[in-house]
Amino acid sequence: MTSIGAAFRLARAGWVLVREGVVAALPGEELSGMPKLGWRLAKLLTRRRARSHRRGDRLAQAVVRLGPSYVKLGQFLATRPDVVGNDMAVDLALLQDKMHTFPKTEAIAAIEASLGRSIGDLYASFGEPVAAASIAQVHGAEVVREGKASRVAVKVIRPGVRHRFFQDLESYFLAARLQEKYIPSSRRLRPIEVTQTLAQTTKVEMDMRLEAAAFSELAENTKDDPGFRVPAVDWERTGRDVITMEWIDGTKMNDLVGLASAGHDLKAIAANLVQAFLRHTLRDGFFHADMHPGNLFVEPDGTIVAVDLGIAGRLGRKERRFLAEILYGFIVRDYHRVAEVHFEAGYVPRQHNVSAFAQAIRAIGEPIHGQSAETISMAKLLTLLFEVTELFDMATRPELILLQKTMVVVEGVARTLDPAFNMWKTSEPVVSDWIASNLGPRGMLTDARDAGKALVALARQAPDIATRTERLSREIDLMAEHGLRFDEATAHAIGKAEARHTRSGRVALWVIALTLLYIAWKLL
Repeated sequence: MTSIGAAFRLARAGWVLVREGVVAALPGEELSGMPKLGWRLAKLLTRRRARSHRRGDRLAQAVVRLGPSYVKLGQFLATRPDVVGNDMAVDLALLQDKMHTFPKTEAIAAIEASLGRSIGDLYASFGEPVAAASIAQVHGAEVVREGKASRVAVKVIRPGVRHRFFQDLESYFLAARLQEKYIPSSRRLRPIEVTQTLAQTTKVEMDMRLEAAAFSELAENTKDDPGFRVPAVDWERTGRDVITMEWIDGTKMNDLVGLASAGHDLKAIAANLVQAFLRHTLRDGFFHADMHPGNLFVEPDGTIVAVDLGIAGRLGRKERRFLAEILYGFIVRDYHRVAEVHFEAGYVPRQHNVSAFAQAIRAIGEPIHGQSAETISMAKLLTLLFEVTELFDMATRPELILLQKTMVVVEGVARTLDPAFNMWKTSEPVVSDWIASNLGPRGMLTDARDAGKALVALARQAPDIATRTERLSREIDLMAEHGLRFDEATAHAIGKAEARHTRSGRVALWVIALTLLYIAWKLL
């Protein structure tokens, strides 16, 4: 029954996308066969008033009709240009995360249920919503500490959003399974894994305690950084469904007139933003992954304050080293080293030739370096890099995609502040300093220390490893003597799973067919 419901919801979403002209706005002239016929049919079924709208407006209207979970899906897919294409990613990134507000009474009920205290006990005053997004909305409030009132921002989860999202998530997984099954070329993009990443990201974003912990970690990492900070969290008034933070009095970074009238140096802010992001990424391996201008404020002294930390990215030490070497290789035009790093990281399969890959990397880097400084774009570099890595069978790297998306967004914000912004010149001090600190003598000492710790841990596990090795040896001997066997429970589980997938596919096809018949009947 769950699969049937997911199929119906998926069919409804497809119908909305067709009626709002989203499908018709996709490039379809080069298609052939049934896909071309479907695209032409979608053009005929598009609403008359939607035909005059731009693709981005059509997409926004469709998402509004589909609800909050599709807003979040669109925003997530905007981080995956490798999946949806660069043009569509740009349109999705422009989706306004502005939903209708829900009543103040419902927000109060959610806060009281989450914290177990009355609203009057928690806040001296609690105002109307000032902003609403797909998952939560924000209220202004006041708290009294030591007899002094201070203003705070209270972010409250949207009622029913968890249930609605997890219902729609079933449809997303069904679509991913069908895509992998019937479009073999898309398997390199790992659609099921992409959906799993979306599910995990949103689970984290729907628990305000985890967002509060992310703020706390980022605040600790950046406490000594010049010109950057995040709001302080009020842990006493934070729970699963609500987070209370200090109120930020500053100018939003998308208000260029306001920034200029406040006397801010826009070029300095642009440089500070990019260097702060690179420090967080390379030094800490933990970064704000939703740094669009609506989430960035500038205080009177020029300090950048980042809010809304529902999406954060992490990189391990190994990934940070590879990232720094790749960036530095492009900066100094050492393309062979850039290629070697891709192979060392395992990003490109070993059957390919390093020198051939270096040649492809040079084809990306040289035209960019031939341009004037202000036109050297990180977005352009990453677009070309996606195309080249596809030729060399590089599989999707989820941990790098989020980073790449954020780098492009941060560069875009910087160029809005300073049209002549030079991404490479600004990045070079941070990247080269990190390389000097981590790949030089100090870095070798750190690696030796980590290796020593690993050896000690391995020595402690030696008895357990010996026991497991002996058991594995016995199992292999039995397998060689009697052959590979499944126990009854395993065989039953395999048969049940196979039957379920086959049945789900048939059900989905029948639902889609019945839906198309219903649509044709309504039209006739």
